[in-house]
Amino acid sequence: MLIKAKKSLGQNFLIDKNIIKKIISISNVFDKDVLEIGPGTGNLTEYILKNKPNKIFLIEKDKSLCDQLKLKFQNKVEIRNEDILKIDEKNISNKKLIVFGNLPYNISTEIICNWILKLEKNFWFSELILMFQKEVADRIISKINTSNYGRLSILLNWKMNINKLFDISPNSFIPKPKVDSSLVHFTPKINYFQINKSKNLEMVTRIFFNQRRKIIKNPLKQLFNNYQEISDRLELNLNLRPQNLSLETYCNIVKEYEKLNS
Repeated sequence: MLIKAKKSLGQNFLIDKNIIKKIISISNVFDKDVLEIGPGTGNLTEYILKNKPNKIFLIEKDKSLCDQLKLKFQNKVEIRNEDILKIDEKNISNKKLIVFGNLPYNISTEIICNWILKLEKNFWFSELILMFQKEVADRIISKINTSNYGRLSILLNWKMNINKLFDISPNSFIPKPKVDSSLVHFTPKINYFQINKSKNLEMVTRIFFNQRRKIIKNPLKQLFNNYQEISDRLELNLNLRPQNLSLETYCNIVKEYEKLNS
């Protein structure tokens, strides 16, 4: 049966077997629990199964695709016809999951930020192997003092080790997307900067990058009445721009904010 991609769900089905083999080679799924987000027509799922995982869970929002996947894989997989933004991932398995995902580009940043920022303690996954629009991937891995550096790279690199693995041409999909894609690998950091609440890092970075072309004196004044004292304590040059501050500096600003508001 011919499956037609739904534009409303941001569907682009990966069909390039060479790319699928490259994706599968990134992690050893043997005897592990695996979660695949948006399996589409199950092309990647087939290759995951060949590597003999302990269990594979599929989450697919499209009911007609779920029905096709059930016919194709029978009882070899557990399929959930759900919206990834609305489920509690911690309840999928009692083991840490290896996650593969060709994420819908219109909600990809929302998904990854939910996964990484919602959790204050233990992660439910051991690694994430995710496809993004290339432009988004480049923002995720961007470094301090570059034009791409911003909230996304700070928020995600706070708790994650992140590597962009390779770019993927539109020709690898049906229908062809209008942009290049990139595969990105995430693993949790064993040690990361401790702050009380991730929402404070979200808030602080939002205030700074809402005025990314202005000097940091402005957002600091917005956050602190005693901004001069804070800047002296953290040895901040008030003439810098938001893109000139490191992840550690943003976390230190959050610590000062939390002290004031505890």
